[in-house]
Amino acid sequence: METASLPTKELRLHLVTWNVGTASPPPDVTSLLQLNSLGTSTDMYVIGLQEVNSKITTFLSDLAFDDPWSIFFMTVLSPLGYMKLSSVRMQGLLLLIFVKHVHLPFIRDIHTHYTRTGLYGYWGNKGGVGVRMSLFGHTICFMNCHLPAHMENTEQRLDDFEKILEMQFEGEGIPSPLDHEVLFWFGDLNFRIADYGIHFVRESINNKRFNLLWEKDQLNMAKKKEAFLKEFKEGPLLFKPTYKFDLYSEVYDTREQKSLFWFNEKKRKPAWTDRILWKVKNTCEESKEGEFPEEENPISISLTNYLSHMSYGISDHKPVTGTFKLEMKPLVSDPLVTLSAEGEWSAEHDVLIRYSAGRDFPSSAWDWIGLFQMNFRHVKDYVTYAWVEDDEIASNRDSKQVYMSGSEIPKMGGEFLLCYYSNNLQSIVGISEPFQIQPSQTPIEKDLPEEGSSWLQKPDNPDSGGNSERRKGI
Repeated sequence: METASLPTKELRLHLVTWNVGTASPPPDVTSLLQLNSLGTSTDMYVIGLQEVNSKITTFLSDLAFDDPWSIFFMTVLSPLGYMKLSSVRMQGLLLLIFVKHVHLPFIRDIHTHYTRTGLYGYWGNKGGVGVRMSLFGHTICFMNCHLPAHMENTEQRLDDFEKILEMQFEGEGIPSPLDHEVLFWFGDLNFRIADYGIHFVRESINNKRFNLLWEKDQLNMAKKKEAFLKEFKEGPLLFKPTYKFDLYSEVYDTREQKSLFWFNEKKRKPAWTDRILWKVKNTCEESKEGEFPEEENPISISLTNYLSHMSYGISDHKPVTGTFKLEMKPLVSDPLVTLSAEGEWSAEHDVLIRYSAGRDFPSSAWDWIGLFQMNFRHVKDYVTYAWVEDDEIASNRDSKQVYMSGSEIPKMGGEFLLCYYSNNLQSIVGISEPFQIQPSQTPIEKDLPEEGSSWLQKPDNPDSGGNSERRKGI
């Protein structure tokens, strides 16, 4: 089938940027994620946070375990059918990506990276964190940035962003951020409103005449003269500037306290510091003859809404969200692996999994199939697993069978999924339809697993890498 003849695929992306000012998560993010209006029609959530608490004790703890913000968003989104696909952290910068289960087999080549720009590139309080991937065969990159503050640092902000754009993801043939088909740039970009005084700015805001301020917005001004910014698009700034607010209020900075040497600390002029921009690479001219019509780009982005959320007051910034419709000609239409649960599953007996892989699938002895609850949070959140080679019991030209021990099947039963994890591709490449595990007939309290039968105690746990000699068949 020619690529041009494939039907157009449409995905809904919801991006969040929020400088949380070292605060803990709020009690509710329903409006921030637009759960009431969008329901579960969103295909991917991309959440970029700045100034996540990065005190040394907190940061070291977060390196060993998921940070409170990651846990918070996983708790909200996993019951709705979203898995944390990827995350990257650099001190106070955090980027989280959640995706619907159904799309997992079509997301590949996931890589993360970060660039420090604070203290001449030695400190990560400022800079950018990025996640890139192949989505239905198209390259897409997300970059969450925190650029230098203060009115006079416009050039430094631009210089830092240019440096962040030079980010090199590890891996052979991975394009630079600007060479991806779609690039999202967002975060606390810290651009201010130049020239106008604080009283004029506040009066314009009070009268909802935001257009009077647009031409003096430093980012808008830079886009007119900086070549590397001209291809970036942004929705209209039809919401109030998102910085700087008194905590837990919708009132702009009212500080009266004294600062060092008893001078009055200057009130901050409101500004649109928190922004979401995007860039689509025009690939029409580069595509091979006959692959796509010249006038048709294989991927396009349209902005559905661009909003601030004034009700959140845990920091002096208000969060900003952008909802996008991503339309593309899919270059990948079939999963690399298809799999299913065989027969009736229960803890009363060993169970079987059947899977088949495409001819060009780069399988590995380190590949495994995990059993997941329906609301699993991330790829390591499995109940148990089977190695596809060591636990294989049958094979033919079309498919293979793998077994799981009945002693590791949840006795309470319920609805579950199977996911095939590729070690070479570092991602889930196949996911089963949901299926039921029947509750055990044996009283649970009298049927505790024998020592060593729990998946937590397996010597070859995929998280720990297992026994390398055994994995390689030595």
